[in-house]
Amino acid sequence: MRTRRAGFTLLEVVLAMGVLVMGMSILLSLLTFGAALTKGAALRSRAATVIEAVVADLEESLFPLAEDGSVGEPPERLASRPVPGLKGVLYKARTRPNPLDPYEYVVEVEVSWSAEGQRRKKTFQTLLLREVPFGERMRRRFVASPSASRIPPGGSLDR
Repeated sequence: MRTRRAGFTLLEVVLAMGVLVMGMSILLSLLTFGAALTKGAALRSRAATVIEAVVADLEESLFPLAEDGSVGEPPERLASRPVPGLKGVLYKARTRPNPLDPYEYVVEVEVSWSAEGQRRKKTFQTLLLREVPFGERMRRRFVASPSASRIPPGGSLDR
């Protein structure tokens, strides 16, 4: 008389291990894919931060403000300058007037940085209006100029 023993056969164990290995490999590939997406998103976010910082710096300093308050022409080329708030990142720019609008300038910017022991660079173009932001005009008028005077209480900004 044969008695049947309780337990798993060798075939069942091999099939279970195969399903487990396949599931783990799929899970590992999904984790790797997610990590790559996260790294790509972080790099794009950092690039956007750099571009925003460069454009803000250009808006603040590209166009000279004359004594009479008018906005002058920008320099044709800007030498390498550090990107404000980002260590080791430099940019340089070239400007040219937009032929379609005399108050717009096409600015070609080259951003460079060191990564893995190599100097890397990327370029982009933007349009900037020939204007000095209101806050910068006020700072130059009341803070930076040597003849700046305090506004008397109840006084006016107009002179």
